[in-house]
Amino acid sequence: MANVICVTNQKGGVGKTTTAINLAYYLAKAKKRVLLIDLDPQGNATSGLGLNKTDLQESMTEVMLGVVKLAKVITKTNFKNLDLAPTTPQLANAEVEIAKMDKKFTYLREGIRVVSKNYDYIIIDSPPSLSFLTVNAMVSANYLLLPVQTEFYALEGVVQLLESMKLVKKAMNPNLKLVGVVATMYDKRTSLSAQVLDEIKKYFKDAVFETKIPRNVRVAEAPSHGVPVGAYDKFSRGAKAYKDLAKELEGRING
Repeated sequence: MANVICVTNQKGGVGKTTTAINLAYYLAKAKKRVLLIDLDPQGNATSGLGLNKTDLQESMTEVMLGVVKLAKVITKTNFKNLDLAPTTPQLANAEVEIAKMDKKFTYLREGIRVVSKNYDYIIIDSPPSLSFLTVNAMVSANYLLLPVQTEFYALEGVVQLLESMKLVKKAMNPNLKLVGVVATMYDKRTSLSAQVLDEIKKYFKDAVFETKIPRNVRVAEAPSHGVPVGAYDKFSRGAKAYKDLAKELEGRING
């Protein structure tokens, strides 16, 4: 059965989708069978792996509405061992309908249960909000991975997110645990990044990954080419950091 990891932060612009894409890529490079589920209506994980959202006939919108099974929307990517369950912006409109449904918190979990045997890791890129979609991701996951940007207001909203995690754990998913917090957009040249990282470590202690994701132009450029940074420039600092993070994540889960 797959290790299911929800990558989330209700604050946007923290490198959440970038982290989901590149972790999935490097786990696949390590010969693990990986599924990336794009549950963010912005669909950046979908386009970031080279799929055209306008070409999709069915996506996670139909899955979450109970119209099709998750297995039906899964597609191969251009990268070995890496599959994708894509999405389109229509997923945002579907939330109103999802809120009325009887199984509004468990559709994703049921879909994942059916395909789980086919993968070693399933990574869910959730929306930057505490929505029905995010709760679905938490209910479906074994692990929560939290990217936190090393800039002002880094911890804004994090307390509320962790409270939501506790509620989900208590009511619907007792197996959910925080696998780690990763510092993103770290700039070693500034004292601000170091100060914020210290604050993150004070708050989360041992949960903080040793690997820090640097602010790196190659990481920023890769999505516009529809590829992970490791495929765009494998020698860049950003690529090396995500490769190290994937190893560290595997160590935490399997060690």
